[in-house]
Formats: sequence, C-alpha cells, structure tokens
Amino acid sequence: MVAPPPLARFAAIDWSGAKGRKHKGIAVASCEAGDKAPRLVRPGHIWSRTEVLEWLIETAAEAPTLYGFDFSCAPPIMERGAYFPGETAPPANARALWAYVDRLCDDEDLGAASFMEQHHRRHFYFGAADGVKADFLHHRVCEHAFNATGGGKASTLYDAVGAAQVAKASYAGMRLLHRLGGKVPVWPMDAVPAAGSLVVEIYTRAFIRLAGLSGRKVRNRADLNLALKGLGSRATRLAADPSDHETDVLIAAAGMRAIAGDARYWNPPQLTPELAGTEGWTFGVL
Repeated sequence: MVAPPPLARFAAIDWSGAKGRKHKGIAVASCEAGDKAPRLVRPGHIWSRTEVLEWLIETAAEAPTLYGFDFSCAPPIMERGAYFPGETAPPANARALWAYVDRLCDDEDLGAASFMEQHHRRHFYFGAADGVKADFLHHRVCEHAFNATGGGKASTLYDAVGAAQVAKASYAGMRLLHRLGGKVPVWPMDAVPAAGSLVVEIYTRAFIRLAGLSGRKVRNRADLNLALKGLGSRATRLAADPSDHETDVLIAAAGMRAIAGDARYWNPPQLTPELAGTEGWTFGVL
C-alpha cells in the first residue's frame, strides 16, 4: 500500500500541443495545503511549453508540490501489445517512449506534431481519408476505468483531429517529461517519494465532476466558486469571469488538494507494476 506523500502545494497545468512558441491554451494555477482559494500563476501571461518546464524545475525545490498535467503520459499498450504495432524495435515502456518522441521531434518549443504527421503517420487519425475512425480508438486501462464511471468517453492518443483530441498535447507532454530527466519523479512510472515534489497526469473533467458539477465546462465566477466550495476550498476573488482554461486549472488544483491525502487515489485497484511502467494512470481515477 502506497502512503500519500506529504505535500505543501498543488499546481495544475492545462497543456497545449499547438504549433508555435506561445500558447493561449496553457494555464497554470496553484494552491497551498489548507482551504485558501487557488490562484492563477502569472495571470494574463501567454506561456510557452519551455517556460512551464523551467517554472516547474525552479519551483519544485521550493516546497513539496504535486504538479498535475492535463495530458496523457503514454498511449495504450495493454490491449494491443505495443504502442505502435508493426513498427521495428518499438519502445517497450513509458520512459523509453518519452526519449523516443523527444529524439525524433525537432518541433519548436517541445512540440510533437511531426511525430504524428511524419514519423508514425499511419497510426493516427486525421480525418475521413484515414478510414474508419473507430479503428483508431484504442484506450488505456485507466481510460476504460474512467469511462465506466459514466464521466463521458475519454479521448485516445491516436485521434489527432477535432477540438476534443488530446494526442498533440500528450506527445508534446512526453517531451517535457523526458526533459525533466529525473529531476522530479513522475507517478506512477516512479515511486511516490518520501519527501519532495512529484508530477502526475490529471483529467480536469474528473475534478469538475468531483466538485458536483457533472463535468460541464465552467466559464464564470459563480460556477467556479460553486465548484471550489464542493472541493472544500474558499472562493476566489477574480476581477473578471475566467476562461475555461483558467477555471479548469483552478478547480483541478483544489481538487488535487482535496484527494491527495486519500490513500485510495495512490492505490487504484487496477494499477499493476507493469501498467505503472507502461501506460501509467490518471490521478483521481479509481
């Protein structure tokens, strides 16, 4: 049984896989242990992925922090036997995959579009010309577990088209995880440390549901504060209605704080050692 780690701070990051150097889709929020309202980190700032990496490494040493990224750390392997079936010498575990993605990609600002568009094109769905979309919809064990709770159908890392797709952000995220280079452990690929900071994968919709808002998007202060109240947090005092990127991370930071001390979330029933090293798990899914 893994014991919950001692944590002083909780930070949630809404990530982006978009091309370019700066990304309006990235938002960061944090909160301390207790019940104070979470706050945006560098409000109004347009982040680059590289800046997020630098900020994480810098702040991880300040206080034991749980960093939650809204991207998938690895594609499914259990139901197919390989990340990319039919490829020569494919990566066999998550860390090897992160290094592989980073080695193949020279996209700016830790982007990974070329990984899907050039290096492994046949594995990804970009539109009707690729065939039947259902043939690409493979899921991880944790995604099946989340879908079974009635929270809606989680996306897949082989679907690279549409507003709901997470593939581009996730492969870019793998480059960040590789660049951490052991500086900050990544759960569950790494063991929960006895002290210090760590990184987890999160699904912001799961925390909106946990707050009692049925997983719907939150785009105003009233609903944001309703969600925070449901997670045991004080209300925010934002000057204006936030974007859904901002509400996602504010709610997720409070949600991570609300469950981080519960050992159940560090010991999901289906999380085996093999699964931990290959597919990983989404923190907050049981």
